[in-house]
Amino acid sequence: MSNPRFPIYLPSKGRSARCMTMRALDELGVPYHVVVEAPERDAYVAALGAHRVLVLDPEYQRQYDTFDDLGLSKSVGPGAARNFIWDHAIARGAEWHWVMDDNIRDFRYRTLAGRVCALDGTLFRLMEDFTLRYRNVGMTGPAYCMFVKEESKTPPFILNTRIYSCNLIRNDLPFRWRGRYNEDTDLSLRLLKAGWCTIQFCGYQQMKAGTQTVGGGNTAEFYSREGTAPKSRMLYAMHPDVTRIVRKFNRIHHQVDYSKFRSLRLLPRDDLPPPSGKGSDALRLIPLTEGVSRRRPREFWQQAGIVK
Repeated sequence: MSNPRFPIYLPSKGRSARCMTMRALDELGVPYHVVVEAPERDAYVAALGAHRVLVLDPEYQRQYDTFDDLGLSKSVGPGAARNFIWDHAIARGAEWHWVMDDNIRDFRYRTLAGRVCALDGTLFRLMEDFTLRYRNVGMTGPAYCMFVKEESKTPPFILNTRIYSCNLIRNDLPFRWRGRYNEDTDLSLRLLKAGWCTIQFCGYQQMKAGTQTVGGGNTAEFYSREGTAPKSRMLYAMHPDVTRIVRKFNRIHHQVDYSKFRSLRLLPRDDLPPPSGKGSDALRLIPLTEGVSRRRPREFWQQAGIVK
């Protein structure tokens, strides 16, 4: 059981009192930093403490590529803060960094017996360990719970698709975030088109709040006023070769065809020893005991003898 080896950052806006991801990470005992705009610093410091709050350099907003002609007439979105985070992680000597949305309720393992909530940072460390086995991976992250049905036969991970909301990013990549909307899909596609692999972990999951269900953030800046159509149109303008506009869930959405990237294969590191399945880094799966509720994960871990 251990915390992630790489730093975790959360760009946040208007959610100092209701940031789900901060609460989730606090419950796991995982360290993190929150990046906020200067006018909101005091509110976040009061909620979290000064040691956890970083103030976004406004130059990142002024220099950000919004991929439109509107400039600073409206919010540039979270991409500028994510570029600030990327450079901050490099400055502290990290080879990778985590960047997470601020509306993730919790993190979960998927087992044959159902989903089980994580109770510490081991889940992140396991994704890091798997990612570092390969020399051509640019970004990884956990899947949304809503997209991996418990009864489905989804594999433990999916290669070469988009990574949303909780991203582990290699710092020496020749890319940065861009676009007022859909910056995560755009970055995923640019990585794939350049020959890098992405890994979406289905065995490790995030319980993400639905679009427009939490105030603050992009909900306040964009979606409550504009809906989802502008972000879908922007992604189509960025990547018309793999994107089309569709209507689903009673809203306008984009749909990306990732099939052209199926030929990309993971390349193991030359210095990597074969897995032994032994030692402190080995993962042991413990089935749910009969009668233990999936809604009370701590009870399961207590009966398994892992926590008191």
